[in-house]
Amino acid sequence: MDQTLISWTIVGMAVVTYIPRLLPTLFLSGKTLHPMLAAWLRLIPPAVLAAMLVPSLLIREDVVHLGTDNLFLWCALVAFAVAWRFNSLSATVLVGMGLVAIGRHFGLGF
Repeated sequence: MDQTLISWTIVGMAVVTYIPRLLPTLFLSGKTLHPMLAAWLRLIPPAVLAAMLVPSLLIREDVVHLGTDNLFLWCALVAFAVAWRFNSLSATVLVGMGLVAIGRHFGLGF
């Protein structure tokens, strides 16, 4: 692939990524949003995260898998409880990764 094409592709991707972040900042800076709209906007990140995470936790080989051997599901449930209780991203990530590592070390799950 031509180096110029790669460079223009990277520039184009940067612009496409940057514009959706820049436009709301430009148009909404100094303005107060309606409380209902602000509350709705606060729900978008958790909804997107759930939409990306839940299928990878529940679906294996095109089948919903809720069995006891679903290591990622059980580790995610414990990590969710840690997140709920301690409200700490670091603790949540460490607990989730630690449980998966321990589970894999002992050959649990699939």
